Amino acid sequence: EVQLQASGGGLVQAGGYLRISCLTSGFTFEDYGIGWFREAPGKEREGVSCISLSDGNIGYADSVKGRFTISRENFKSTVYLQMNNLRFEDTAVYYCSATRICGGEYEYWGRGTQVTVSS
Repeated sequence: EVQLQASGGGLVQAGGYLRISCLTSGFTFEDYGIGWFREAPGKEREGVSCISLSDGNIGYADSVKGRFTISRENFKSTVYLQMNNLRFEDTAVYYCSATRICGGEYEYWGRGTQVTVSS
């Protein structure tokens, strides 16, 4: 059974930081890219970042470039999103998803983790 579990969200003041994690199982981790998405109330889902596990290619949305860093630990089948200098507009439920190629179709989705940034 494929599982992706996001965790590590919470409440933080603007300017603060959080690291959220995506623990995966049930598929060959190295064959997939992992993307982070977020959904805020009243807004469309937004792609935040993606890391290709086969070649390490990384991409970020313009809104988070320079503040967020995506990384992976293959032996733990886990991807992380380090979020620094958080802003009120980063408040959202963050989801991770697995894809054969970043920017392509995302096949598997996990439950999200809530990130709330107070202004």
